[in-house]
Amino acid sequence: MNERIEKALDSIRPYLQADGGDVKFVRIRPEGIVELQWIGTCLICPMSQLTLRAGVERVIMKEIPEVKRVEAVAG
Repeated sequence: MNERIEKALDSIRPYLQADGGDVKFVRIRPEGIVELQWIGTCLICPMSQLTLRAGVERVIMKEIPEVKRVEAVAG
């Protein structure tokens, strides 16, 4: 499952990196919640929550139906 999550993240990383940010996969909890950590400008971006829900979460859940939610965690 970790490899599938990384593959899904790789499909959206270019968009995040274009603005100086990125995302790091931390872990998947047993209940199907993926934890990610924002990197770079994503840490201070006021739109990061929207990006998480409308972009990152949507892509991951489309590729991996077992995922129930995606959350950003502090590093």
